[in-house]
Amino acid sequence: MSVTDAPLAAILGCAGPSPTPQERALFAEARPAGFILFSRNIETPAQVADLVADLRSLSGGADALILIDQEGGRVRRLGPPHWRAAPPQGAFVPLYDRDPTAGREAVRLNTRLIAHELAALGIDVDCLPLLDVVDPSGHDVIGDRAFGANPKAVADLGQVCADALLEGGVLPVIKHLPGHGRARADSHLSLPVVDAPRDALDATDFVPFRALAGAALGMTAHVVYTAIDPTAAATISPVVVRDVIRSHIGFDGLLITDDISMKALDGSFQARARRSLDAGCDVVLHCNGDLAEMQAVVEGCRPLDAAGQARLARARAVLRPPAPFDPDAALARLEELMQA
Repeated sequence: MSVTDAPLAAILGCAGPSPTPQERALFAEARPAGFILFSRNIETPAQVADLVADLRSLSGGADALILIDQEGGRVRRLGPPHWRAAPPQGAFVPLYDRDPTAGREAVRLNTRLIAHELAALGIDVDCLPLLDVVDPSGHDVIGDRAFGANPKAVADLGQVCADALLEGGVLPVIKHLPGHGRARADSHLSLPVVDAPRDALDATDFVPFRALAGAALGMTAHVVYTAIDPTAAATISPVVVRDVIRSHIGFDGLLITDDISMKALDGSFQARARRSLDAGCDVVLHCNGDLAEMQAVVEGCRPLDAAGQARLARARAVLRPPAPFDPDAALARLEELMQA
């Protein structure tokens, strides 16, 4: 595929349960690499499956990625009455601390249940696992969404989670590169600045990301790390992307920005998109479904470059049909483990 034939280096959302005529026109012309779903897009299983198929057709066929943040706990887009209320990643830490084998099994079963629900809808990417290491001084925007404060445990359970998603026919996204746990602000609302020295980051925050550096997909953090680049958030910092994420951590998968509509970033949406791609991110993520903002993001983006196309192709090649799975038995066993 040539660059001119490549999809746009963007993942976009839509405002409601089906695309508006204006959104349909934008998506058909721009052909983004994928779409992301939020609660505003969710009504019933049949409606979501139809929306997934519709979005893929608007972007030119079956290759468009369909993402969702289905972590469990506070961050879930699918919920009762049609879908299970899954617990957050942090809920498994006490069990893991008591019995690592049981903790791993519980994470695997919980994640397979999530993947089972997503695959049934045609959703093929879950923005999970968080590999952020919780820090006592950090903002609770991460909190129980993460696998705790032990970097080795975060890496261990993160790998179990990623493997379980793949077994269920869903691509994992490791996030938030290179680590959001120390951030003392919510990047949805403002720009966090982490002042920890480089050796502390290397000994703690980077550990889980290095362990899962072979993942096919990853997401950046809108966080400034003063020891690496005191002037720019990771998403728009060539230094962080090149020297830390790509080189030191060794991640060579498709690098997706966190949502560029978050208030941690400033400037026009054209500029945010351009700066992210120029920094070395492969794909720009825009989530809120605002049509004017999406039009500006499209103007600031370009087709996926050759390296991005190769990374996207590798990610798609990792996808397999779900392995055999009994959700009722899995749920019963999960409940048994969590009550022990």
